[in-house]
Amino acid sequence: MASQSSLSTLFPIQSQLDYALDDAATQQEKENLVYEYLKKLDESEDLKIPDFQTGLDWLNTEGPLSVNKELAGKVVLLDFFTYCCINCMHILPDLHQLEKKHSVKDGLVIVGVHSAKFPNEKVLDNIRSAVLRYDICHPVVNDSEACLWHELEVSCWPTLVLLGPRGNLLFSLVGEGHRDRLMLFTELALRYYGEQGLLQTHTVGTKLLKNTLPPSILAFPGKVAVDNSSKRLAVADTGHHRILVVSSTGQLLHAIGGPENGRKDGSLFEASFNSPQGVAIKGDTVYVADTENHLIRKIDLLEGTVTTLAGVGAQGTDKEGGAMGPQQPISSPWDVTLGTAGGVEDNVLWIAMAGTHQIWALFLDDGKLPKGSESKAGTCVRWAGSGSEENRNNAYPHKAGFAQPSGLAAAPEEPWSCLYVADSESSTIRTLALKDGAVKLLIGGERDPLNLFAFGDVDGKGVDAKLQHPLGVAWAPEQSLLYVADSYNHKIKVVDPKTKLCSTVAGTGEAGDNLGPEFCKSCFNEPGGICMGDGGKLLYVADTNNHQIKVLDLASKTVSLFPISTDCTDAVPTKSASPAKVPTLPKSAARKELPLVAVSAGQTLTMSLTLSLPQGSKLTDEAPSCWALSAEGSEWLLDGQPLTGDIVDLSKPLRISTKLPLITKPKDSNDSPRLTLSVWVYYCLEAGKACMMKAASFTQPLHISVSPGDEEVTVAFAHAF
Repeated sequence: MASQSSLSTLFPIQSQLDYALDDAATQQEKENLVYEYLKKLDESEDLKIPDFQTGLDWLNTEGPLSVNKELAGKVVLLDFFTYCCINCMHILPDLHQLEKKHSVKDGLVIVGVHSAKFPNEKVLDNIRSAVLRYDICHPVVNDSEACLWHELEVSCWPTLVLLGPRGNLLFSLVGEGHRDRLMLFTELALRYYGEQGLLQTHTVGTKLLKNTLPPSILAFPGKVAVDNSSKRLAVADTGHHRILVVSSTGQLLHAIGGPENGRKDGSLFEASFNSPQGVAIKGDTVYVADTENHLIRKIDLLEGTVTTLAGVGAQGTDKEGGAMGPQQPISSPWDVTLGTAGGVEDNVLWIAMAGTHQIWALFLDDGKLPKGSESKAGTCVRWAGSGSEENRNNAYPHKAGFAQPSGLAAAPEEPWSCLYVADSESSTIRTLALKDGAVKLLIGGERDPLNLFAFGDVDGKGVDAKLQHPLGVAWAPEQSLLYVADSYNHKIKVVDPKTKLCSTVAGTGEAGDNLGPEFCKSCFNEPGGICMGDGGKLLYVADTNNHQIKVLDLASKTVSLFPISTDCTDAVPTKSASPAKVPTLPKSAARKELPLVAVSAGQTLTMSLTLSLPQGSKLTDEAPSCWALSAEGSEWLLDGQPLTGDIVDLSKPLRISTKLPLITKPKDSNDSPRLTLSVWVYYCLEAGKACMMKAASFTQPLHISVSPGDEEVTVAFAHAF
């Protein structure tokens, strides 16, 4: 029987291949090298790995999996991860791509081996929430004591280990950024063992968690921001890939994006996001950290548009910046806040760049630059942080080190004049001086810059206070206090910057969902965002894993649910609904072409559309469900103007009539006449009160003759959402 091996056994063998691949000039050379490597592995000792321990909890499966049973005859990719780690998040798109290309029947099975960093991450329910939040659709095992991690001598997150059909070690990849090599190794392993007849086509029993998630208004909200002047809140509805703008009473005003992820600028109808986190709102403008798109977006509620301010739509590795925003690659922006630089108010958007462990600045076009700045309006530049993942404080901002900064709060007024940073992986709160850029510790962590494991749940002063993966901070200028979303401790804490004293405000320390009249009995579940409202009287909390926004009344010491009404009163701006501008259909819209119909010039054509919604749903009350009739390329059919209207009742068909012109087409036009009826429908699911938007278009080609006909022709058709 083959002996069990670890990555230390594999490393010297694979290192020779890695060096050779670096020197290979063509793809064919690389494939030949990998193929010969696999042959040599078969000729040498069978590098067998130990099996998973019995009794472990599995997610997304019907039961436990074994390397020697259910996974035998498969090429298996083990993803050693911990769900807090931004580097682990970065390789999930690579795994999704592999899953789309190769099914279990092809012989590939991906298994996430969750090996926790923080105590909170050992809890099965918390891993379950992370699997849902990151849309992980492969099996995940909770190796809470990291047994397989230690047996294989894994050293860091993430580590990918590829196994052959006998549970034999093939390759390992440490860290992120190895997409090409991962695809090459996996493709060649499947081909090699397929040719040998060693792959089996049996399925592995799956039971995806996402199929059991009940509908809700919010899904894993990441951040919340408030504009006290307009009394509006912006909520990053992260799991639904959208941004909600609501009134202070919870009335839904705008819903932009969702329910599926995407990356599109344009009108509020068509714009899309991918797991947005940070939000900042001022007046009619919302700034968004579009995290998994690696973009900074701007929502103009007055104009009804979404535009990109920074990022290229793919993860960047640049740690300096300096290019104009849309040309500057960035990496996993997690939070944003408006700030002041050089004494000019709100002229810069500060960015917590979690992906490169830095703080960046985006100089806004409508603001003035700080005195002496070499940056131009619209540029995006690294402001602080070397890019190394550290807990390093320094008077020189570029030499300081952060560890996945995830929350920002600006305190521009004297004597503070700083940014507060929730540095999640070092479990600290840091300050970044706005005048000289010095980075200092406020609370948490310890003085060793390389120790990222100094966490806990201790109220205290400065370095003696302990946090566990904080994600949000909120500055209360009225009180000169800083509030902290101490995520993995499931608490809200407060810090006095003068004394550096940190104490618990609310939360028991256990994950839960208790409201009530006493702060000390209230419960949260990994709160990720926090903001101060109503002149320092109210604290809004994005209670992420509870899918809720909660309100802490600091005067009465009570915690209540912030109710968001599904009655979306103004989800689409007036300008977009005007006859002069027809909204653009999203990519997800259903598109149908109707059979050609013969009509006569001057006749009235009526399109009768019967729409039906899923069972248990209804049109959102007072929502802007609407229709638009257009004739792109044949505008003369409608005298150059599209027709629009509201949809308020689906109990009877939607009937739209238009009188055809007395001419078949202009003399200089060769366009074939076509009308397109588009509909945008907002509706609510009764169960969970989730608000959805669906769109569809129906194109009606026409054959217009000059011979007289009936006064009216009706075309009837139906569509079910």
